[in-house]
Amino acid sequence: MSMLLSAVSAGPLAAGWSVHTLWMRHRIDTARRDPLTGLHTRTAFTRHATRLLRRGPAVVVLADVNDFKQTNDTYGHAAGDAVLTAVAQRMRGLNRSGVYGRLGGDEFAAVLPVHPLHARLTLDALRSLLCQDLDHDGTDLPVSVSMGGAIVHTGRRAHTEDLLSYALRRADEAMYVAKRSHGCTHVVDLHAADLPDLTASVNGRRAGRPGTHDPEEGAW
Repeated sequence: MSMLLSAVSAGPLAAGWSVHTLWMRHRIDTARRDPLTGLHTRTAFTRHATRLLRRGPAVVVLADVNDFKQTNDTYGHAAGDAVLTAVAQRMRGLNRSGVYGRLGGDEFAAVLPVHPLHARLTLDALRSLLCQDLDHDGTDLPVSVSMGGAIVHTGRRAHTEDLLSYALRRADEAMYVAKRSHGCTHVVDLHAADLPDLTASVNGRRAGRPGTHDPEEGAW
């Protein structure tokens, strides 16, 4: 009899813990999402993107909204938020199997699983999708981005967080070149020969500063 009562009383307790566990998971997942765009924050993006890179070839992308401050100053912060939200939605709409994140401000990152031969076409399609005016409260808001891409060819090597960091740095350099070209797309190819140099620090510096690679290769 006592065993039966214990089993009966344990039922609601187990159910309560299940609900609590689901609630905690929801809270954790929410904390790892940018509240405005719904994209991964930097930490969550790093974890998911690293996992995706382990599976095979991909292109690592950094995108920066052009003249974002001017949009805020001219149309207001609500309009700026609308632009950021639209960019996030458009990025996710291109490739559902990719991983996307908002790294801060108006800078976005993505890792898209794609064959290297198709990477440039994918980036071209992404930029065309992002660079479209946005209707906000009856006003056409101009939206354009500068994009840098780093094509990772190999899926045979054990991909680590170091590889993602390296690819993001190269994509960042390429994006800076795109910025100087008045908003376009710039791509670098990370062939297998590049990957053993993962331990060589570029100190987070962009192109044109000491210690960086020359991203002038692969402009298009």
